[in-house]
Amino acid sequence: MNRFLVIVEKTDGNYSAYSPDLPGCVATGATREEAEERMHEAIELHIEGLREDGFPVPMSRSSAIYIAVR
Repeated sequence: MNRFLVIVEKTDGNYSAYSPDLPGCVATGATREEAEERMHEAIELHIEGLREDGFPVPMSRSSAIYIAVR
């Protein structure tokens, strides 16, 4: 099983999601939950397409941290 970091950002009218390890794999939703669900589907389709085209599935190399600043 592969795990990929997904960044979810709130925009003016909805939520946007992407994975730094899967360029071009993005999703949006009216709510955070919807964006996450759509991103899960987008990642599955993206990986399926890579495999069908004979490309390797990239390894997840991204991580995230929070930095507290006063």
